[in-house]
Amino acid sequence: MGQELDTREYVDEQAFTKRLRAETRLVSQLYRDQRFETFDPPMLGAEVEAWLVDDNWLPAPENEAFLDKLDEPLVTHELARFNFELNLDPHSLPGGLPKLKNQIDALWADCEAAAASLSLKPLMIGMPPTLIQDMLSLDTMTPSNRYKALNERVMEKRGTPTKVDISRRETLELAQNHLMIEAACTSLQTHLTVNPGEEARIYNAAQIVSAPLVALSANSPFLYGRRLWEETRIPAFEQAIGIDSFRSRDGAKIGRVTFGAKWLRESFLELFLENLDGHDALLPIIEDAPQEKLRHFKLQNGTLWRWNRPIIGGDATGTPHLRIENRVTPAGPTAADMVANAAFFIGLTRHLAGLDSPPDMGMEFSTARGNFYASARRGLGARIQWIDGETHDIQRLIHDRLIGEARQGLVDAGVPDNEARAALEPIRGRARTGQNGAAWQRNWVNCHGRDFQGLVAAYYDNQQKGRPVHTWRI
Repeated sequence: MGQELDTREYVDEQAFTKRLRAETRLVSQLYRDQRFETFDPPMLGAEVEAWLVDDNWLPAPENEAFLDKLDEPLVTHELARFNFELNLDPHSLPGGLPKLKNQIDALWADCEAAAASLSLKPLMIGMPPTLIQDMLSLDTMTPSNRYKALNERVMEKRGTPTKVDISRRETLELAQNHLMIEAACTSLQTHLTVNPGEEARIYNAAQIVSAPLVALSANSPFLYGRRLWEETRIPAFEQAIGIDSFRSRDGAKIGRVTFGAKWLRESFLELFLENLDGHDALLPIIEDAPQEKLRHFKLQNGTLWRWNRPIIGGDATGTPHLRIENRVTPAGPTAADMVANAAFFIGLTRHLAGLDSPPDMGMEFSTARGNFYASARRGLGARIQWIDGETHDIQRLIHDRLIGEARQGLVDAGVPDNEARAALEPIRGRARTGQNGAAWQRNWVNCHGRDFQGLVAAYYDNQQKGRPVHTWRI
């Protein structure tokens, strides 16, 4: 849920920015002093956002009672009272993928038991098709100083209602005086440690990988009863915040939820300086903490939702580290599917970053950005321009080339070959069949009609069985 706030009393932005600038200078000093930890092999981690639904398969605003019953510190609140989040332990990459799946399975079993005691069910999905527009309001916001302050500041900065306009097969247009549509966008967030000196290579590779990753993992084709993008989370989240900060050199509007403005040249420090000079303080609250804790620095970074977010772990009093938080993938459909998504992201990112020639050298940033949005819109039906300069059907590209490269990237990072192959098997199945979560939902509706409660019931039944989505029947 992000860093909770002790107060909702704002100070002026100038005072906050002064502290942010001092803490950013401290981060610059960490770079100069080569203070960041290195990992060989890398570490991975993850967070999973999820829903509660009732016996009618409708979202249920009961996360407080659910979390009280569960009593598990690794499971926390999220923005809406319908949602909760699993925070998974970090693991060394070799052996880490099966450990990640085992922990998700174990925590999920506990979540199911706690929910069942309240006549509820937990659901891992990008956007539940039974979500009704009126459900997401300030009345269903999780009680939290951070969330209340965030909503107030977003609406103050915007100066106008939140406008949502998403079109593909159908169109969703609405205006609201809050940002709660953000809560509709539940995700899997994969964390990967990055060593000093390799940041630009790995971050730029992660940006390139985001297009096939979102095509493969798409699981959000319906919102408020409309059939929209294959991964509707992407435009919905961007428009929920909807604050433009500046324009990139190619004229693109850069907001607080963004794919980014350009390739990195050397390090994450470029993005941290952009946090300081390119974006206003969204939560300008003075924290009573030593400068070394980087509280204002982290608060600013936490209110910039890049689809690949750079993170400093720890603080200047210990040994800090660098990592990427990939926010591209939706939650679900199963633990096996999510671990496969994480494996594909990590393996292909590290493979591309390790090429003799950096892959971003042969691709314009605007092309990578265009690939990402085309893939979110059309899923496995997208066509994209890859690093070879050729235009490809993304499903065939993934099947014929990228899965093998992702496997090699994992093996080169120390993952046993059999473990890498097993983790990626659901990806191979999706690339072979063309069935990810979004395709299965669309096909179910094509067969059974717009019975969204029936759709969620069938989805839940398949999720309970634990089999990857490419094996699900209609």
